[in-house]
Amino acid sequence: MKSLTTFMDSFGAILLAIIWIAPLLFAFWAATHSTSDAVNLNLFSPWTLDNFRVAWAGAPWLKYFLNTFMLVTVILIGQFVLTTLAGFAFAQLDFPGKDYVFILVLMQLFILPEVLIVENYAMISRLGLFDTILGVGMPYMASAFGIFLMRQAFKGVPIELHEAARIEGCGLLGILWRVYVPLAKPTYLAYALVSVSTHWNNFLWPLIVTNSPDTRPLTVGLSIFGAPENGVDISIISAATLMSVAPLLIAFLIFQRQFVQAFLRAGIK
Repeated sequence: MKSLTTFMDSFGAILLAIIWIAPLLFAFWAATHSTSDAVNLNLFSPWTLDNFRVAWAGAPWLKYFLNTFMLVTVILIGQFVLTTLAGFAFAQLDFPGKDYVFILVLMQLFILPEVLIVENYAMISRLGLFDTILGVGMPYMASAFGIFLMRQAFKGVPIELHEAARIEGCGLLGILWRVYVPLAKPTYLAYALVSVSTHWNNFLWPLIVTNSPDTRPLTVGLSIFGAPENGVDISIISAATLMSVAPLLIAFLIFQRQFVQAFLRAGIK
């Protein structure tokens, strides 16, 4: 009975993995073959890299990559600063209504980002940040998930270390920087992975608040590149898609062991 359960678990995991990776495999197949060969699944057709060359020449991808890198960097820096300060306050400081405020913060998790698009758009316009990298990233900096994650990590730090640092003369910010932040590095890494992958693939909000290639991220650039009015060529679009997701895939393949260990350590804490 145990062996049957193990077999079913393994079979289910393999089946899910195949279902998950099948679209990526087809995109790779289409990107390395002509359109007719890709659609007809001609297994003996010649391979080619011309689709990547045509796709790269069809849009300012280097600018899109730079914009996306700047966007995820700005968001991550803002999230680290705000979630660290808020998480420390909720974990170690006492102030009136702390639990109620924390519940209000967590309620953000139940609100879909799409619900706030109109209000966020109005706010960004009033601040004069429309069509800027900062305007795209600002609504995501105060992350309820990040605040919760940092609060849980900081609550796991022994109070003796806090007291020892205070006896040594450290203020609250000194204690936070010298005690709590170093001990929460696995949590920071785990959260950074989630944040970067999420905002690298974000589409709807950047589409609304960007109008020019100077601020347009990869997802928006890819959607415009593959728009029907530009002509639909599945091989070229697949090549552009692979170029867009390649940095995340390569990073995961290189650092997958560190990724898994970071999540495990964050979960254990």
